[in-house]
Amino acid sequence: MRAFDTPLPIDAALPDLDRALRERSSAVLVAPPGAGKTTRVPLALLDEPWTAGGKLIVLEPRRLAARAAAQRMAETLGERVGETVGLRVRLGTKVSARTRIEVVTEGVFTRMILDDPTLEGVAAVLFDEFHERSLDADLGLALARDAQAGLREDLRLLVMSATLDGARVAALLDEAPVVSSEGRAFAVETRHVGRDPRQRIEEAIASVVVRALAEEAGSLLVFLPGQAEIRRTAALLAERVRDPAVEIAPLYGALERAEQDRAVSPAPAGRRKVVLATAIAGTSLTIEGVRVVIDSGLSRVPVYEPAVGLTRLATVRVSRASADQRRGRAGRTEPGICYRLWEEAGTGALQPFSTPEILAADLSSLVLDCAAWGVTDPASLAFLDPPPAPALAEARALLSEIGALDADARLTPLGARLRALPLPPRLAAMLIRAADAGEAARAAQVAALLVERGLGGEDVDLSHRLDRFVRERGGRAADMRRLAEGWAREATSGVAPREAHGLSIGALVSLAYPDRIARARGRPGEVVLANGRGAALEPHLALAREPLLSVAEIAGAAGNARVLAAAALTPDEIEALHAERIVSRDEVAFDAKARAVRGRAVRRLGSVVLSERPISLSAAPETAEILARGVARLGLDALPWSKGAAQLRRRMAFLRAAEGEPWPDVSDAALTQTIADWLAPMLAGKTALAQIEPGDLIEGLRALLPWDLARRLDAEAPTHWRAPTGSSVAVDWDGEEPSIAIRVQELYGLSTHPSLAGGRRPLVLELLSPAHRPIQVTRDLPGFWRGSWAEVRAEMRGRYPKHPWPEDPASAAPTTRAKPRGT
Repeated sequence: MRAFDTPLPIDAALPDLDRALRERSSAVLVAPPGAGKTTRVPLALLDEPWTAGGKLIVLEPRRLAARAAAQRMAETLGERVGETVGLRVRLGTKVSARTRIEVVTEGVFTRMILDDPTLEGVAAVLFDEFHERSLDADLGLALARDAQAGLREDLRLLVMSATLDGARVAALLDEAPVVSSEGRAFAVETRHVGRDPRQRIEEAIASVVVRALAEEAGSLLVFLPGQAEIRRTAALLAERVRDPAVEIAPLYGALERAEQDRAVSPAPAGRRKVVLATAIAGTSLTIEGVRVVIDSGLSRVPVYEPAVGLTRLATVRVSRASADQRRGRAGRTEPGICYRLWEEAGTGALQPFSTPEILAADLSSLVLDCAAWGVTDPASLAFLDPPPAPALAEARALLSEIGALDADARLTPLGARLRALPLPPRLAAMLIRAADAGEAARAAQVAALLVERGLGGEDVDLSHRLDRFVRERGGRAADMRRLAEGWAREATSGVAPREAHGLSIGALVSLAYPDRIARARGRPGEVVLANGRGAALEPHLALAREPLLSVAEIAGAAGNARVLAAAALTPDEIEALHAERIVSRDEVAFDAKARAVRGRAVRRLGSVVLSERPISLSAAPETAEILARGVARLGLDALPWSKGAAQLRRRMAFLRAAEGEPWPDVSDAALTQTIADWLAPMLAGKTALAQIEPGDLIEGLRALLPWDLARRLDAEAPTHWRAPTGSSVAVDWDGEEPSIAIRVQELYGLSTHPSLAGGRRPLVLELLSPAHRPIQVTRDLPGFWRGSWAEVRAEMRGRYPKHPWPEDPASAAPTTRAKPRGT
């Protein structure tokens, strides 16, 4: 095994690792950050007999990490990148005939193995930082494992990670041996400073940075969720940090390479650096001189929503593993400090590990790559976490819709053309269609803007971004323009030259995302997408005044989604490019504002209405049902409840409360749910709430009662009660219990209390004097006769001497009159 001048903690584990790979075809290496696994292991294994002079492919999750790893290994050998150690990333390749170690990004490796399944000339594939669990890493390992099992038994696979369940990965690799390194980490003091949730994250971070600069020595590494927060934090620090020896250095993927290198390079003697970074600085990267870490506890991740076929950016709490890794960056070279912007108790609430991308991503690229591999069911490959069935189904549906897969989920000729382009399937399909319209060059430039963040600035309007992109002088922009030219050549390969159709940027974007064609609605900036999702732009933007848009990127959860990238679109372009998606039909719907059913002839693309005109309505049952359901959404209180209709409902509710089934449920919830059954049949020929009459409600409610219950209703919950005198007294159904108000003389002769509901409930009696003034309320008339009647009688005789007041009213004759004269 090769010897090295500078010792690293990983050196102690190298003999065990060498032994494992001599004896087995796979191994797992678990080593903490700073152990040196990324740059030492490939060099240590390079001359082992089992390599037979073949190459070692080292996978890194990001371009910055790949460049840094390649540069460090080349320096260790006293060489330049491109000699023994090479680099292969999207925006640059440095390899030669001498190259034995190729450091590649995970996406590049996927294309390498798909183009050459045998990986000819490759002795081993090393998956570095596998704990990040990117979709490309999971797919790359599954394909490499499949190739190892069926085509290359001699191929070595090594999975390396800092925080990972090594046993679980080992089981995936046929119980491969697990080698561990203790690593070397200096003590890191953790200070939980918390954060007021009402305070913007950049304000809180800036305050802690100023505090840390005053309290501690050394450079600072600050973790923020995204580049927007980095820019705002940098602006605040430019105002608050007056020390000229302190340099503010942003670090994110969209920066030019020179700016990234400046951020990760050591601060000059006598100076300090504040590196404001995204998760790009979380692993595979040592920033010299950093002994203070400030962690916002946040990260920005893509979240796929299969229901709408949309990937949005979401800001989430980091996992405990990520927080620990960020903290460890402070102890790489000396004891350090970590400030956390959350309370100590909050650490326990963090998820143990980040969610693997395969469980939360758009799987269309994975399904297309698997089809190119000859696998129609990706779940048949050996994934550490199987891809979710709903996301797979959504991916297959999308690929079938754009013609990339046939009915058996196999790759079509068009699918092969799409896979030849190193782009997500939607953007590849846009480029192919644009090439057929003579617009390959501009479509490729649009694709470049969408896959490489930050090109052309951050303007929401992609047309403005494209104008700036084609003029930018930076190295990254020039590299992407050259790459886009290559994509355009690939897309037009074998295609007869076409005259350009002059498609707008919005039209091109719509070829990739027809489900994100959007129409303005409501307040300025608010739009509805063809997939039914709502979103918004800042109202002051010029795009906010456009009636139609093509949306390419969106952020935020439903109800608070923001459009990040879009372009204007015209109705004619929609008609020309998406005619097969446009549906024309007559629609009948309830207009809540007009409180009426309206008919219209509509042409729409998904949820986007392109045109409409009113049509007359027929007196069909469907129209009545739409009216009924529309009224239900307004609430039952909107209906014209007359006293009789309301009383009928209360009578029915009374009997259900007394007996239960079989009496129907007439509560608000039940009537709302069943309104199509009881009310709609009564609304024939009606189209508006104003046309509904109380009689319709009465008929509808009575229709809920079969014949026997209808007969019992009037008997057991009557509207009137017949007194012993023969008087018909109205029952009051407005109170909590049904009651009547009646002069006490009309109840003489009653020895039992009147009841309802077949004797289950008493009728509440409000007893009145001859002047119709209340005497007493009772639910027990015989008890009243026996009890307080004597006292009432004595008082009433004095007040109303002309009326009879018998001592035993239960045996007296009822009357509505006063005593005859002379008695």
